[in-house]
Amino acid sequence: MAKEKYIKRSLEPVIKRAAREFPVVVLTGPRQSGKTTLLKHLFPGDYSYVSLEPPDVRMAASSDPRGFIELNSPPVIFDEIQYAPELLPYIKERVDSERDISGQYLLTGSQNLLLVERVTESLAGRAAMLRLMPLTRREMANDPGALFPWEKKRKSAPEKPLAYMDLWKSLLRGGYPELIAHPRRDHSLWQASYVQTYLERDVRSLRQVGDLTQFQNFLRALAARSAQLLSISELARDLGVAVNTVKAWLSVLEATYQVIILRPYFANFGKRLVKTPKVYFVDTGILCYLAGLKDPAHAASGPLGGAIMETAVLSEVFKTLIHRGVEPRIHFWRTSAGQEIDLLVEYEGRLVPLEVKLSATPQPAMATPIKAFRKDFGEKLSAPGYVIHPGDISLPLGPDALALPFAEL
Repeated sequence: MAKEKYIKRSLEPVIKRAAREFPVVVLTGPRQSGKTTLLKHLFPGDYSYVSLEPPDVRMAASSDPRGFIELNSPPVIFDEIQYAPELLPYIKERVDSERDISGQYLLTGSQNLLLVERVTESLAGRAAMLRLMPLTRREMANDPGALFPWEKKRKSAPEKPLAYMDLWKSLLRGGYPELIAHPRRDHSLWQASYVQTYLERDVRSLRQVGDLTQFQNFLRALAARSAQLLSISELARDLGVAVNTVKAWLSVLEATYQVIILRPYFANFGKRLVKTPKVYFVDTGILCYLAGLKDPAHAASGPLGGAIMETAVLSEVFKTLIHRGVEPRIHFWRTSAGQEIDLLVEYEGRLVPLEVKLSATPQPAMATPIKAFRKDFGEKLSAPGYVIHPGDISLPLGPDALALPFAEL
């Protein structure tokens, strides 16, 4: 039997450092993002492995947590710890008895908010909390340590940009490791299975969701609104549900790492700024699947083309920062008069403005929003801003902005 292909992850050094410094490391992230594979690869043979997803194992852990902990002594990986949160106080008890030993327990989970609450209650000060998201484009290209263009330039030659249609094929496929490791696998079938598994296992376990069919309709309606200002009341009206229901469902998606809620950047400049958030799917493949897109040409030229491209850029920046162990600080800026910056990345005390364009032919006019933003925030901005596009041309668009292919982000 052929050995499963392993894709190197940029979170690896962060996890190793955390395991040297903390008795417990908690690795969260969406289902199928590669958490278990990563831990088994980094700690081969050193740790025993226990999955808490099977019902019999879960029952054993819940009925006699202290006995279960004694039976599975450290170092150990407990996979899907959210299925047996009763173990956490007993892990604390064991850790406190041997506080000077680091890396005793490696825990994985796919539900953020509930798990963080439990870990905070039981393991405060004893656990490092890290996240693993789907693959970044650099990880797919086996260059996980790559830098952003606004960081110090690397000495290595830049990667050859993807051909335009190859880029759109990759956006439809998304970044989940199984699809990247098996390029011949039908991505639409895999994504259909993923969404169904997600609904049955993650969503059903959260109390806010009763009707899974209606929740799936909500997913598709949200996909159609990706990268747009999100009116929760309008979405609730279209679905025929209460506003509070939509808010609860959004919290479910955020808790299970399926969406990024982007909030506006505020400053006291007197201009009326839009306060409505935007919502993006973490994975462009899941976004395209929910939107019913299977053909790259249709995705590129259809009404969601700009939203897909913007989602790809945000997701790339977001995942790259997460995989460095850094909490992303990303916003958008939009005034009531319609001036807008798609993405504002807070980086080392500065703001990096990113405009995302669907056209592969950059023009100086595309940098107009960056120039407008610089008038008010010039002292906070890095230089220059960037216009990200799907083509293969890098060129200055005046003194304030640089056109940059998505492949070089």
